[in-house]
Amino acid sequence: MNESRAEFAIRTPIDRQQAASMHPMALAFVGDAVHTLYVRTLVTEMCGGPRTGELHRMTSEKVAATAQAAASGRISPLFDETEADIFRRARNCRIQTSAKHAEPAEYRRASGLEAVLGYLYLTGQTERLSLFLGMATEDKA
Repeated sequence: MNESRAEFAIRTPIDRQQAASMHPMALAFVGDAVHTLYVRTLVTEMCGGPRTGELHRMTSEKVAATAQAAASGRISPLFDETEADIFRRARNCRIQTSAKHAEPAEYRRASGLEAVLGYLYLTGQTERLSLFLGMATEDKA
């Protein structure tokens, strides 16, 4: 699952410094899409038989803010300085929306993780992105 997938390679990566200076919620916007696509692909490959409603339920469990917040705890010790800064900036952003089934602190940590995933995708760091996506989808109690 940690293998680099071609569908997660951006056609033209942007400069790391440019990406790091982007608004953290813009990075989270991209990271949310990348994470969701990764999980949808994984679920479909593993369980292609269930109806789409079942695939959606399985995907939603993995990409929910509570699951992302828990994953951020497993992944954040691996962050380099830039990733840690992006995570902090996104986590500390004033967020206008909230998750239905998550506490505000969980939602902020989930946004931080999404921002890091967006940064890695936009800068073409597919190996590291695949590592973090794999860790984010692991079932941990």
